[in-house]
Amino acid sequence: MTTELRRLRNYINGEFRDAADGRTIDVINPATGEVYATSPLSGQADVDAAMEAAAAAFPAWRDATPSERQKVLLKIADAFEERAEDLIAAEVENTGKPVALTASEEIPPMVDQIRFFAGAARMLEGKSAGEYMEGMTSIIRREPVGVCAQVAPWNYPMMMAVWKFAPALAAGNTVVLKPSDTTPASTVLMAEIIGSIVPKGVFNVICGDRETGRAMVEHSTPAMASITGSVRAGMQVAESASKDVKRVHLELGGKAPVVVFEDTDIAKAVEDIAVAGYFNAGQDCTAATRVLVHESIHDEFVAALAKAASETKTGQPDDEDVLYGPLNNANQLQQVTGFIDRLPAHAKVEAGGHRVGDKGYFYAPTVVSGLKQDDEIVQNEVFGPVITVQSFSDEAQAVEYANGVEYALASSVWTKDHARAMRMSKALDFGCVWINTHIPLVAEMPHGGYKKSGYGKDLSAYGFEDYTRIKHVMTSLG
Repeated sequence: MTTELRRLRNYINGEFRDAADGRTIDVINPATGEVYATSPLSGQADVDAAMEAAAAAFPAWRDATPSERQKVLLKIADAFEERAEDLIAAEVENTGKPVALTASEEIPPMVDQIRFFAGAARMLEGKSAGEYMEGMTSIIRREPVGVCAQVAPWNYPMMMAVWKFAPALAAGNTVVLKPSDTTPASTVLMAEIIGSIVPKGVFNVICGDRETGRAMVEHSTPAMASITGSVRAGMQVAESASKDVKRVHLELGGKAPVVVFEDTDIAKAVEDIAVAGYFNAGQDCTAATRVLVHESIHDEFVAALAKAASETKTGQPDDEDVLYGPLNNANQLQQVTGFIDRLPAHAKVEAGGHRVGDKGYFYAPTVVSGLKQDDEIVQNEVFGPVITVQSFSDEAQAVEYANGVEYALASSVWTKDHARAMRMSKALDFGCVWINTHIPLVAEMPHGGYKKSGYGKDLSAYGFEDYTRIKHVMTSLG
């Protein structure tokens, strides 16, 4: 007996459509490794249609008052709460994440973030009008940029979609959003929900692969391209967008240092760092996966972390005792496995280091010690449930090791010494520095990095302003 696959469709100009040429992609549930749906493999005709719809809808949406846009976003937030169970079910099939954690850790912040941007729509601020030349008054207008081409990743398909569309719509832009080819289900459901609230053409979703994303970015219509993804993908987007000087917003990879000093409460630090490193199978660009520990407590810390790893569970979505589910896809499982297989002789696997089961893409919580700064696994993003540990001798070496990678998204410092924490927060070259914690995010504070972690901010008023442009208007008083 065969089960009929679910058929996902694009959402363009207020209606669901198949790809114009009928092509599809199989969508796999990573918890089972089995195909459960098909999704459109959109081509140029689909991209053209979505961009045309977004461009046609832009003038009216741009001219809507901030209060009107706010009301729409608040309705979307309410609708997400009402459809929470449906969104959770779609996301769990997308990703294999634990049901309970998806309900508690994703739906509430998503709704809160939409409501934050609903409020931000009415709080645009700028310089006051003034006379900076005799007989002339200058004013500043902050306007939406236009149509936004947005590409979301597979690690947090729902939440990253919110980080894309909420500030863009609040600022008066229209959107063409593409989910990852491995996780389209929850985004298509979001289109159904949002489409019942916004005017047609304001919010569009097209599914597809890298070539679909490339066609979106290279299209002449969007004024801005925004992507959350790998460094390689970000570089390709920046290159493609440069051909017609599009604005680009990039949130890319990370390799967060977790600097643990000798005065730290080891038990508390280990408990928090294990959660921050293994949550979502380590598939988080801010994950606490590169630990630097003072040499005086190194051995004790490694032993405690290995014990915490051995007590951390991965498993099926309906198991309430698991911290995380599978890796997202077969390629990601192969990537994580490859890092462990290629470890140098001086490295030691203290815990894990292997696949779990033969169904789905599960990987054991892993701790690797004995590493050097130039080792591959230290320098490159694993994006899996793997925590590496290095030792340092003093504060200067801790800073050197922490900053000695090409990423610069997030970091944390663990110490009871306030002055040291302040020195480290200044010295660490990362877009976020947590002190005695790691990974909490709030809608009011910006998220974004430097170097190969990209540029531009998500969340906060800074993220909202990224979706606006500034115009100077000068008028004669004569």
